[in-house]
Amino acid sequence: MSILGRWGPKLSPESKEEYKRALKEVRKSRLIIWRRRERSITRIWRPTDIATARRLGYSAKQGMVVVRVRVPKGGRRKPRPRSGRRQKHLGVVKYTPAKSRRLIAEERAARKYPNLEVLGSYIVGEDGQHEWYEVIMVDPDHPRIKSDNRFEWLTTG
Repeated sequence: MSILGRWGPKLSPESKEEYKRALKEVRKSRLIIWRRRERSITRIWRPTDIATARRLGYSAKQGMVVVRVRVPKGGRRKPRPRSGRRQKHLGVVKYTPAKSRRLIAEERAARKYPNLEVLGSYIVGEDGQHEWYEVIMVDPDHPRIKSDNRFEWLTTG
């Protein structure tokens, strides 16, 4: 499905461009609000991208939680050795971490909500300094989740 959704084929080229421009403005204003007014881990009431969230297993029911996580971008540095002999190559810069930013976002959300299990995550925006991910989480002890056959693997064991 395209960025224009189901209305894409029915719009004229001028209307498509206008729609894309308006969508870009909405995304930009969202990022400004997320950066200035929200904490790095924020619980939200509904997903920003509902199609992606549903593909990952989200449904609007009790026991489902959506969390938006802000993760900093840029090169990461390894701690510099403080004692001992100085190596020729310290291995401090140009350091490639073993974890992706998406995995870091999922781990932070799981640490903030220890009683919930991570179902999946997806990127919702980025600027020059941060990336924002929405993490879908499930409460395995909630009766609605226990009675759902799709989450049987989560509630048993």
